[in-house]
Amino acid sequence: MTSQHYIPPLNFGLVEEDLYRSGQPNELNFPYLERLGLKTVVFLAPEEPNQKFLNFIDDQEIQLYHLGSNSTSAWDHISEEIVLEALDLILKPENYPLIVMCNLGRHRTGTVIGCLRKLQRWNLTSIFEEYRRYAGPKVRLLNEQFIELFDTDLVRIPPQYVKWL
Repeated sequence: MTSQHYIPPLNFGLVEEDLYRSGQPNELNFPYLERLGLKTVVFLAPEEPNQKFLNFIDDQEIQLYHLGSNSTSAWDHISEEIVLEALDLILKPENYPLIVMCNLGRHRTGTVIGCLRKLQRWNLTSIFEEYRRYAGPKVRLLNEQFIELFDTDLVRIPPQYVKWL
């Protein structure tokens, strides 16, 4: 009898109940993700997800939203438009369980989650501590500035929104 090992993706974390964050998973992570029962993936990287991951999403009947595809390079900063699109998906309970990801789960994912935390009225010290925990030594000050200056009044709160907001 073989035991099943469950390996979370790079930079995996629980954001809120049924809301997760990570880097792009590989096939070793699929059994772990399968146990989450995901309904939605919000993919923020400019590149297409790898084919094995696309096959996994298709097999699991998970809805993929590739929001980063209009960026011209991986070094582009995430736009306000993409952050607002991502938050619109995150705030709708019918999309849950949901995971937000980019290639490494650091900068684009960290910026979206940071803006969500601002919407939840976290203080900036706590928001930046969480961002830095996932970014490691690769902190981008422009992302922190983006989060600090992000105007939460631009976010459209749906009539039926997640209970933790």
